Amino acid sequence: MRTRPIQSSSDPGLPESDSQEFGPHVDPASDPRGVASGGHTPVLLHEVLEYLDIKEGETVVDATLGGAGHAAEMARRLGPKGLFIGFDLDDAAIERAQNALRDAGCRLEFIGKNFRELGSELEARSVREIHKALFDLGWSSFQLNAGRGFSFNTNDPLLMTYAVNPSTGLTAEQVVNLWTEESLADVIYGWGEERFARRIAKALVERRKSQKFTTARELAEAIARSVPASYRRGRIHPATKTFQALRIAVNDELGSLKEGLESAWRLLAVGGRIAVITFHSIEDRIVKQYFASLEKTGVGKRLTKKPYVPSETELRGNPRARSAKLRVIEKI
Repeated sequence: MRTRPIQSSSDPGLPESDSQEFGPHVDPASDPRGVASGGHTPVLLHEVLEYLDIKEGETVVDATLGGAGHAAEMARRLGPKGLFIGFDLDDAAIERAQNALRDAGCRLEFIGKNFRELGSELEARSVREIHKALFDLGWSSFQLNAGRGFSFNTNDPLLMTYAVNPSTGLTAEQVVNLWTEESLADVIYGWGEERFARRIAKALVERRKSQKFTTARELAEAIARSVPASYRRGRIHPATKTFQALRIAVNDELGSLKEGLESAWRLLAVGGRIAVITFHSIEDRIVKQYFASLEKTGVGKRLTKKPYVPSETELRGNPRARSAKLRVIEKI
């Protein structure tokens, strides 16, 4: 069956120009934090801190350390009795966070795992309760240069995995070289919201008959050749949405998000809060629906009935944050 982008009456789906945060042909895969300029700027930092309202002595989880911008500010509010726990699959992100938080003054725990394992990892460390959690689903300013195929302007191998050296699991190379044309089209359309998904999938299957895809640049060039010339001249690179879809598929990002949120909620203390920053409509819809279901059953209270978005002041300093949406819920 044809996969269709999930729609809701209040969120009609991303317009073409809004599924990624780039100017004309700036490199891909969701870059709300300014990768193209080489700097890392945490998005909605003031609002995250205000809504989470972190107190001394609490246990706080940062489910996505990334560039550690949010982490550093959250940790320094915890005091010597507080515990900060950071998750990231990327060893480099763990190292950055360790350096950024070395003078934080609280207890620190860094876990090199996907946040879908939040529950089991915390329980293994005898952490029975948390007070605040942040899921920032954007990218840090370092991932496009990680050498794993996220950037379509490089000859990086087609991994698109968050783990640096994945010993098992799916890679983008396997997806584009082995999956059927129908499966490729469904994934590109459903998770990338790419209107030329069928044309792209057909072109990829034809090309791999003579030569397998091995690098990100090869894939991006094949995608660009498969779409209309007018689309190639658009404000984002024509491979952007396909790269997004492949990244989501390889890392099972949507499944991870659901599991991570459920685990964090299960461990959350009464009065505790979870904040989530999303950058595209599919993830935002998952968060919106989950939070709404918790409120409907009487166990949660949404502090942001409508998502909080960056101010004009923030956008002037970091225009790639324009797709960011912050949602926060409190356990009651």
